Amino acid sequence: MILEFRTSTYALNIYVYGNNRLTARTENGVAYTGVAVGYYTPVETYAATDLGQDVIDNALTMTWINATEYAETIALIPVVTS
Repeated sequence: MILEFRTSTYALNIYVYGNNRLTARTENGVAYTGVAVGYYTPVETYAATDLGQDVIDNALTMTWINATEYAETIALIPVVTS
């Protein structure tokens, strides 16, 4: 079961604060656990719909997400039609 509070917490810690990563990896001697099984796409979706492209762009600039994760997240931003 995917819990909304975990999804939002993961997204904030990855995209806003840089305290975690979507996938487990080590960067500059720091081990990041990544998100729990099943949360990868919900976290990207939350970021795309609730955080905004400027936050996502910054996460890429800060290397908190990689180019693949960036492209996946950006693709989930809803298209606004008038």
